Amino acid sequence: MNPEDLPQGPYKAEPEPAAPPPVRQPWPPVCAAVLGGSVALFVLDLLLAPSGANPGALGPVFQRIALFGPLVQNGEYWRVLSCVFSHGGALHLAFNMWVGYSIGFPLERAIGSGRFLVLSLMAALGSSAFALFFNFDVPTVGASGMILGWAGAMVVIATREFRKSLFVWLAQVALLSLLPGVSWAGHLGGFLFGVPVGFALLSGHRAFARAAPLLLAVATVAVYLTAHPERFSGPG
Repeated sequence: MNPEDLPQGPYKAEPEPAAPPPVRQPWPPVCAAVLGGSVALFVLDLLLAPSGANPGALGPVFQRIALFGPLVQNGEYWRVLSCVFSHGGALHLAFNMWVGYSIGFPLERAIGSGRFLVLSLMAALGSSAFALFFNFDVPTVGASGMILGWAGAMVVIATREFRKSLFVWLAQVALLSLLPGVSWAGHLGGFLFGVPVGFALLSGHRAFARAAPLLLAVATVAVYLTAHPERFSGPG
């Protein structure tokens, strides 16, 4: 058949193949629980606060979960973890929730919820240990120490290009940590305790499974030691 023997148009074009549906990202339950729990407890704290209370004071909910050395020393050990759900105002909460969402959601999706939970516990314990050691008698609130632990792990596992932008952000956080009322010790402790988790992540799944209990044990001992300075100080 010659080309001129073909029927003259118009022709029907074949339909374009349908675009594949977008891949649905897995929901990161650990990070979502931290962020959602923080918002819920903040609202509850506002609702239960007595009328006329000082806006800068902790409400009845946060008084029970904030980190405070003498109370941890007295046996209220849950505070070393529960403090990440307490915040010192709407601006503090909003900033931590935004940063937590920006960092935590993609990180948990990348490494898996189990490993992300280990990282979060390590960072929270490390942050509390440093805060207790340097500011034992000062109430400490906020998830920023734990979030900086996430960043500490990311410094180890991130690509070179992403690491550059991460260092810029960390430098900004370091400057903010010097402001009055900001727990520089909690920030530093969270970051430093996140770094070894990053190296464990690089070592593979089996190595991480072996390292995780040891890392958590070290962090737990660190918190216990800083919560009980009287047991390790000299007489008098």
